[in-house]
Amino acid sequence: MTAIALTTQPGSNEGPCTAPDLRWYFVLIVAAAIAISYFDRQTLSVAIAAIQRNIPISNPQFSYLQTAFLIAYAALYAIGGRMLDKLGTRRGFLLIMLWWSLACALHGFATTFTWLLCARFLLGMGEGGAFPAATRVVSEWLPAHERATAMGIINAGTSVGSLLAPPLISLIVIYSGWRSVFFTAGAIGIAWVLWWAFSYRGNASTLSINTLDARLLAQELTFREIISLRQVQVLVFAKFMSDSAWFFLLFWLPKYLYDARGFDIKHVSYYAWIPYAVSGIGSFLGGWLSSYLLRNGRSLDLSRKLVLGINAAMMPAVMLVPFVPVQYAIALFSLAFFSQQSWSGLIMTIPADVFPLSAVGTVAGLVGFGGSIGGAIFNLIVGALLGHGFSYAFLFTLVGIFHIIGFLALVSFGGRIQPLRPNDLREIESHA
Repeated sequence: MTAIALTTQPGSNEGPCTAPDLRWYFVLIVAAAIAISYFDRQTLSVAIAAIQRNIPISNPQFSYLQTAFLIAYAALYAIGGRMLDKLGTRRGFLLIMLWWSLACALHGFATTFTWLLCARFLLGMGEGGAFPAATRVVSEWLPAHERATAMGIINAGTSVGSLLAPPLISLIVIYSGWRSVFFTAGAIGIAWVLWWAFSYRGNASTLSINTLDARLLAQELTFREIISLRQVQVLVFAKFMSDSAWFFLLFWLPKYLYDARGFDIKHVSYYAWIPYAVSGIGSFLGGWLSSYLLRNGRSLDLSRKLVLGINAAMMPAVMLVPFVPVQYAIALFSLAFFSQQSWSGLIMTIPADVFPLSAVGTVAGLVGFGGSIGGAIFNLIVGALLGHGFSYAFLFTLVGIFHIIGFLALVSFGGRIQPLRPNDLREIESHA
């Protein structure tokens, strides 16, 4: 492939519409959707004790429920991204949110384990399209020098959902029963669908001639051609490595505190929320810093990679967790959550930086697919290693280097981060 040049410069008038109130309003709507998604995926985990009084669920069966979600989530990340590129942002996101909201409500009718398993799978299918849709909104409405900030705000929605889920779900279980948890979550999602339907509109009419040219040409690119691009493959690998660490931290933090630190549920409720809160700060600050560098004349490539490298360099601190007092361990977890979510927001911004709008959903979906598969595989490895006598110290050592491996791959093989031009896309087609 020939060298790739920028089609626009930071702060230029080309590209997405620059009506600030409208575009940031749309970012807020999307951040709310991401918060709802993280709330919905925690309903089962928080309410499981109450559910087990009606539906017997063993520990292996509980792991199957989580695996069903992750498998569907990973698969539909890629398929959902492609669907969004075909249907468009407004209609595609509406269908995705409606699907997962109904799937969440379906849990409330469950009478058997099999019913829960199917509902969990359907929930994963819907939620798999959330971040590809978010990336399309950013690509459609934000110029390059604001995209990282916007994606950081959107990614902070994960922290909001994670923070609100335990207390709100617990209150609903106490006063209305566990079935009401899923009905309430589904109703919130449907309310968002109405908000989106009446609020969001596309921004295609304001795109530059070069972007429109690239968009029309990219519509002819096949799924296979997109997968064959080295930039896509490297992004998928980087996300595979980083999300292997993320899902370990997300799923195993409470269990580590129970098993290795002697916490009870009261202590976990006191302290385990802190890393999630800090992760939201990381989501915003990482995006803000990258956007700040871009606004001040740094190249798009440097503005993204420098912040990604800083985040990767901080992750090895998690290796010290097993060897320090618990208060310092929580601080190290918080640093890891901060770095990971700052990294995640930027990785999911890059598809919007490089690819035309009609390919953004597909690329973002493939990147998210890689991350979900990495998380699913490594969590299976974690269970096997702990079952064979390996310590948490060994696992934290692995987790501490995953982001560095992903970053080195991005720098060594990913090329420069800069938008594709129509000529580049024509060359891709000529070699297909």
